[in-house]
Amino acid sequence: MKARQQLSVLGNIRCKRFIDTLTEHGQYPLNAEAVNIFQMNICRKCNLFCKHCHVEAGPHRTEVMSKEIMEKCLEILVQNEIETIDITGGAPEINPDLEWFLDNVSPLGRRVIVRSNLTLLAEDDYRKFIEIYIRNKVEIVTSLPHYRAEGTDNQRGKCAFAQITGIMKKLNDTGYGKEGSGLVLNLVHNPTGFYLPGSQSALAHEYKSRLLQDHGIYFNDLFCITNMPVGRYLGHLQKSGNLSDYMGSLVSAFNPSAATNVMCRNTISISYDGQLYDCDFNQMLELPIETNAHVNEFDMGKITNREIVLANHCYGCTAGSGSSCQGATES
Repeated sequence: MKARQQLSVLGNIRCKRFIDTLTEHGQYPLNAEAVNIFQMNICRKCNLFCKHCHVEAGPHRTEVMSKEIMEKCLEILVQNEIETIDITGGAPEINPDLEWFLDNVSPLGRRVIVRSNLTLLAEDDYRKFIEIYIRNKVEIVTSLPHYRAEGTDNQRGKCAFAQITGIMKKLNDTGYGKEGSGLVLNLVHNPTGFYLPGSQSALAHEYKSRLLQDHGIYFNDLFCITNMPVGRYLGHLQKSGNLSDYMGSLVSAFNPSAATNVMCRNTISISYDGQLYDCDFNQMLELPIETNAHVNEFDMGKITNREIVLANHCYGCTAGSGSSCQGATES
């Protein structure tokens, strides 16, 4: 579904506008405070076709960030003390310049995250990335919607659970996911139905107990992320007839504390073509920031103080305990 269609669908749902809700709580306009996270979506091509994917990634996509754009991103990171570099996709490993970028950005001593689906690392052409990640002390984040195969396979595809846990075991053998190794392996929980995530701390305990008991697998942390009514998940909500009810649950669960801590206030999102957005969700809806909309015109001062671009999908990040790429946000 194209971005304009998605915005039209979201705008036609009978619910209070997100900006009106913020206004009622004295939180509008919402402004950025810093750029602590530099998130790069370096490709939309992926070997999986997940039901919940807001990027609508899949084997059919062709968008890949060029080395020229990646060089500009590296230049920005050298010039600015940004704490975290968060690399996502699609499947980031499909970008032919990922290894080059990691080898050049890791000496900066920042926190470097790659959001990998892990299944790709079982393929001959991509097995090398385990060693690349070790070499650069990359923090790996992977989506595992449920600690049971049925839940994960229902969302990520047949046999996904077996493939993901198989690679997790190999990563454990290298030290990933084990305390004191310096090699961080974090998981993401997305609900497998039309509801909000449960308690992040409780789910983390449950995941750790079950994955260790059933599969001998270790990991560091669990991030709970609300499924956003964007991209393929929005289409899934429409087709199943659950869109209005799901949006209603997000609106009724609005949390002012979560709104205060939304990730867009300290994040900048860069598309494969170098365009700048407040977050990865705005990127997929083609809602760029209002100033300095490309890496070639990157201005830290203006970007830091920008007004965040908002629409009704933003309820997804402010419901319940809040949601971000780093998990729950409520303080």
